Amino acid sequence: MLIDSHCHLDFPQFNGQIEQVVKRAKAAGIGKIVTICTRLDRFSEVESITTQCPEIFMAAGVHPHEAGEVGLKDKNSLLVLCDRPKMVGVGETGLDFFYERSPKLEQEESFRNHIHVCRQTQLPLIVHTREAEADTIRILQDEALAGSFPGVIHCFTGTATLRDAALELGFFISISGIATFNKSQQLRETISGIPLDRILVETDAPYLAPTPHRGKTNEPAYVAHTAEAIAQLLSVEKTFFEDQTTDNFHRLFTKVPR
Repeated sequence: MLIDSHCHLDFPQFNGQIEQVVKRAKAAGIGKIVTICTRLDRFSEVESITTQCPEIFMAAGVHPHEAGEVGLKDKNSLLVLCDRPKMVGVGETGLDFFYERSPKLEQEESFRNHIHVCRQTQLPLIVHTREAEADTIRILQDEALAGSFPGVIHCFTGTATLRDAALELGFFISISGIATFNKSQQLRETISGIPLDRILVETDAPYLAPTPHRGKTNEPAYVAHTAEAIAQLLSVEKTFFEDQTTDNFHRLFTKVPR
């Protein structure tokens, strides 16, 4: 069994298609899916998707792109959602300085408030970071001094510096279809240094479809292609890699039943 640890089933590309998407995922060997809410004002909509299938769980937070408009300033607004049955993670949150859709200071404030929620609930933090490695590492290390919290760097495209900092913090690292692209040789070299017991796989659907579906709408079934490619990269059997990443997922997302 594989698990798609990060996708966005509430996005328009999946309107009216959840049942079919899950059916295709099951046929590809995907047993569980985590769909991510990127704004708290969409929580109810995302939660309703999780009720359609027992295999779908959710995480919720404020994406850094949204931090300027609806950044997390009141931790209680997120805390009160963490007891919901299928709410299994916090985020995605973090820093994105590539597009600069939100002010940097507001991104940092929102990011730190998500971390405070994770420290209190011990739900895993789902970190988005783009063109912001140094600041991401600074904030994570700074916050870790106040108490540990579990987490994952999602859709990892970073350097060995980010990889090593995340591993030192006890974080997991999630690999997306980007790792299968022809241009991603340097990324694959960095991924090869991640211990097998710290790797997750994801689609980030509807984006970043892996080879051989690159350019198409991504969906949870396609995480199987990413898993196969990374198993080959790490010179392990596909079934072993599937079992290992599933076990890793459950060690991080402890609220999800095995």
